[in-house]
Amino acid sequence: MKVLKQSLLFLCVVFVTLTKAATVSEPFYTAGSFKVRLELDAERPKVGKNRVTLWLQDQMGQPVSGATLKAVAVMPAMGSMPAMYAPAEMREAGVGRYEGEFQPSMGGEWPLTIEIEAGTKKGRIRFDLATGRKGLRCATCADVGEHVAGTVRVDPARRQLIGVTTAEVERKALRVVIRAAGRVTYDETRLRDVTLKFNGWIGTLYANSVGITVKKGAPLFSVYSPELLSAQEAYLELLHLVSVKGSQHRLAAAQRRLRLWGLTKAQIKALEKRGQAQEYVAILAPASGIVIDKQVVAGSAFKVGQRLLRIADLSRVWVESQVYDYERPLIKVGMEAEVLLPELQGRDVLAKVDFIYPFMEGDTHATRVRVVLDNSDGVLRPNMYTQLKLKAELGRRLLVPESAVLYSGERRVVFLDLGEGRLVPRKIKTGQRNRHWIEVLDGLEAGDTVVTSGNFLIAAESKLKAGGASW
Repeated sequence: MKVLKQSLLFLCVVFVTLTKAATVSEPFYTAGSFKVRLELDAERPKVGKNRVTLWLQDQMGQPVSGATLKAVAVMPAMGSMPAMYAPAEMREAGVGRYEGEFQPSMGGEWPLTIEIEAGTKKGRIRFDLATGRKGLRCATCADVGEHVAGTVRVDPARRQLIGVTTAEVERKALRVVIRAAGRVTYDETRLRDVTLKFNGWIGTLYANSVGITVKKGAPLFSVYSPELLSAQEAYLELLHLVSVKGSQHRLAAAQRRLRLWGLTKAQIKALEKRGQAQEYVAILAPASGIVIDKQVVAGSAFKVGQRLLRIADLSRVWVESQVYDYERPLIKVGMEAEVLLPELQGRDVLAKVDFIYPFMEGDTHATRVRVVLDNSDGVLRPNMYTQLKLKAELGRRLLVPESAVLYSGERRVVFLDLGEGRLVPRKIKTGQRNRHWIEVLDGLEAGDTVVTSGNFLIAAESKLKAGGASW
């Protein structure tokens, strides 16, 4: 009975040992014309001596003897530090079993590359290996993402050390805020020039300075003109003839001439009542506003059609801003605009885009955008600086966090997290963006996971692993 118990105990120990060995042994990987299984003597590689055992088979699963193996672990160059090498001299220790040692000189990543040659058959395989990290990972096997140049593996400990975080690619509403510097300017539809249809001289100048406020119908200046004097006298003569002989049609023509020359109905009535032509006739303001340009002084001579004064009605003003050509497609007439007025202690005014100019400025290659503001209180002054904020609602778009995208020349790259520590570089095509999100037009799908921080360190390692390949 005692012998039976001992036998059963022995069988249990053997079974557990075999089960454990079957569980922990590494799988065979394809390496060219061969199949390879690699094991380390320690669970975690360390600085200093590490023993490695390699089992070599052909594609039929038969052990391969007499093969030549070259194995070397390499720490890639980093900055000014050159690459470091830890070769392993592999010797055949049994049928299809090869052993060797390699000695990493410092902690870190030491990818292990093995080249195999047996007769005319060749193979090559590389394993990701790092001191202090458990186990080996095939870096050249045909797992998802492993064949992509620049793929790296980052274990949880290293992720925490370098601060790797991730986020999902998602489809959500995108709002782009366009900010542009601008200035207050005159409403061009409310500018009036004062010109006359006859030659003459300025008498008394009432609107005698730029910036003066004038009211519609108030006198701006008086003028002397031989033509206007003659027209008044001719009108008075016709008026006398009408009372004697009747010549109504000729009187109407003369009155129309005075009206066209700028006299109002009230001035013509006053002329009729007075019965005497005036040498100096008052010219009245055609609109209320501010005199913004003055080309004459008292006594100045003027010509037909010459601009004497310009009056601006400032009860409504424009704000014009310039936007870049890439922002132009986002702007529509009628869209909401917020005008910030720094000179008025940050006063904000809501408005709408009134007009988009159909040309670009030659010096800046930008497009002018206009909004209209009420200025009945007169606080807005031309040439006052403003900031225009336009909000473009672009609907639902496929978005990644702004911090996930790396710029490599004209390329845009993110690191896709495939799970089990695998991070693979992925080129993407981007579209619109705001301060937090970038639109993805091609290269990703909703639900993909991308690295959002620590990606610069990952990119450096990825480029080193890619060797000559560049993403």
